[in-house]
Amino acid sequence: MARIKMSVNAKKRRRKIFKLAKGYFGGKSKQFRAASEQVARSLRYAYVGRRLRKRDFRKLWIARINAAVRPYGLSYSRFINGLKLANVDINRKMLSELAISDPAAFAKVVELAKSKLA
Repeated sequence: MARIKMSVNAKKRRRKIFKLAKGYFGGKSKQFRAASEQVARSLRYAYVGRRLRKRDFRKLWIARINAAVRPYGLSYSRFINGLKLANVDINRKMLSELAISDPAAFAKVVELAKSKLA
């Protein structure tokens, strides 16, 4: 029987790694071992980053809502509590967008929350 070598599969595997490592500095884009280590690390960072992005956006929305309700004499936590008591189910992303794009409508939501707190 003929001897089977790994050449085609090995090239395919290396090509895949080098494609992912394109644009990396120095040997990380040219040497297979350095490239594969960096690609593995980068994929880990990307995985973690996808989870962190969700936290970061939620923090941003909360900060925006807090800044928007302060002129009405409320804090973020009391505002959210008022919305819960009023059975208003608007997520933080939409509240944040409402505060930025439509202040009049946001003012009505704040007044509704205030009325339920009193």
